[in-house]
Amino acid sequence: MSRTDTLTVPAGHDRPDVRPPAPDTAALPAAPGEAVGTAGPAEEPDALAFELPAGGLDDDRRLRALDSMDAYLTSKRRHLLGYQATQEMGGGAFDLGRFMHHNINNLGDPFRSGGYKPNTKVVERAVLDYYAALWHAKGPYDPADPESYWGYVLSMGSTEGNMYALWNARDYLSGKALIQSPAAGPHYVRAAPGAGNPNAYRPVAFYSEDTHYSFAKAVHVLGVETFHAVGTEQYPDECPLAGPAGEQPPAWPAEVPSRRGPSGHTWDGTGEIDVDALAVLVEFFAAKGHPVFVSLNLGSTFKGAHDDVREVCERLLPIFERHGLIQGEVAYGKDPGTGEPLTDLRRRFWIHVDGALGAGYAPFLRMAAADPAGFGWTPDGGLPEFDFGITLPTREFGDLDMVSSIAMSGHKWPGAPWPCGIYMTKVKYQISPPSQPEYIGAPDTTFAGSRNGFSPLILWDHLARHSYQDQVDRIRRAQELAAYLERQLHLLEQEKGIELWPARTPGAITVRFRKPSPELVAKWSLSSQEVLLVPGDERTRRSYVHVFLMSSVDRAKLDELLADLAEDHALLARA
Repeated sequence: MSRTDTLTVPAGHDRPDVRPPAPDTAALPAAPGEAVGTAGPAEEPDALAFELPAGGLDDDRRLRALDSMDAYLTSKRRHLLGYQATQEMGGGAFDLGRFMHHNINNLGDPFRSGGYKPNTKVVERAVLDYYAALWHAKGPYDPADPESYWGYVLSMGSTEGNMYALWNARDYLSGKALIQSPAAGPHYVRAAPGAGNPNAYRPVAFYSEDTHYSFAKAVHVLGVETFHAVGTEQYPDECPLAGPAGEQPPAWPAEVPSRRGPSGHTWDGTGEIDVDALAVLVEFFAAKGHPVFVSLNLGSTFKGAHDDVREVCERLLPIFERHGLIQGEVAYGKDPGTGEPLTDLRRRFWIHVDGALGAGYAPFLRMAAADPAGFGWTPDGGLPEFDFGITLPTREFGDLDMVSSIAMSGHKWPGAPWPCGIYMTKVKYQISPPSQPEYIGAPDTTFAGSRNGFSPLILWDHLARHSYQDQVDRIRRAQELAAYLERQLHLLEQEKGIELWPARTPGAITVRFRKPSPELVAKWSLSSQEVLLVPGDERTRRSYVHVFLMSSVDRAKLDELLADLAEDHALLARA
């Protein structure tokens, strides 16, 4: 049996006797059925070993089952290339293992300790302050300052952050009470439709076809109406986008189109949102009186693309000004004492950045671009602004901050052994929660009730171990490896006389190419995507996979993948 990265706790001690970590790649002991240096990963453990009888398992059977899972995961960790998840934990398990003795629960708002005292909220606040500074948000948190940031560490990944943004934006734009409303006022109400504008509190969501799959699920769960749904229902023959020849007007697309590539279609485009199409669609619905919610990607799921957040803001701001979406009065209830309307002034649009992957490295990429001499690297091409620092001048309201919220996954770029992340917005956008439970001793402002108190420790430990220079070096290595893999795939095409279709969006840390055999897809944990070169024509179907160049990937791993591709029967059969 092979036991890896094990912590032992001597009797009578609360702190683990930590053994020094082994190197993270080749020096790891071989898993059962896997010879060191060979390409055969371990098979998934036998499910029978994990069946739980009424009497439990004796220690020998229990440990053998755990050993088999450890061996399997160790093998798969070595070969994972197709997902946005770093396998480099940086030795944190050996410093943080002591905390496994505690039931840590960051219940409720991170800025109030609450009734459950075994929490890590002080660490959570330090992590939030770090990212607030990186994302140009005003900190530290001050509940009395509307421009101050507010956020929390997610128990899920960015899916939770995106869901919270949708929930937050839906309620803010539909006129529910803000968290700073008078205590005597209503906590969770919806404004009545404005006179002369039945759509005043009916927000419409926009996101691109390259947006993460969970977004479509989230809008359904939360009942957020998309432009496709509202357009199809209320304006079925009025889609303002230019359609194919002979189709006037076109059907409403399910999502905002992405930019087209050389083929004239989106399959070979960069994966960035088509800003022109977005502006046309937003103009249509803003003119109908709808508030607007826009989600933009920073490191899209398959192509790793970065939407140009600043360009989107610059294009949409004049539309918002023309249609009165910069600021409007919202009557969200009545004063219970006087019967007078309770009103506030708030904006009628919300721009969210899904930075699941990119928000973790983009600040350091921009640092290097701004000071290449200081950081010792000049990135290929700059990454536009994407965060709370984007402000634009308006005709009536002075400089306006444009970004309302950002979500980031902690298990992707920083690295964590389980899903986690960050959601961040501003105090002025916080909506009063549906309930105010005294039980937890802190405001119930987060999506989950109980929250993983271990995640802030993981994120804090990573940030404490890495300087800004270290972080710049990590993204530099990732981009250099992406360029290397793309070059080698082109060379492999020439050498073997096969078409691999290698492609990389400029600045992305992912490379996509032709899908190999199922054996290699399984070995390297490659995710795949089907595309039609000509929409509706099944004869033009292609199958792609991609590799993400996370910090746990090195050139040796890529060379092993390339060697496998060079001998892959499925690819060679197409030569």
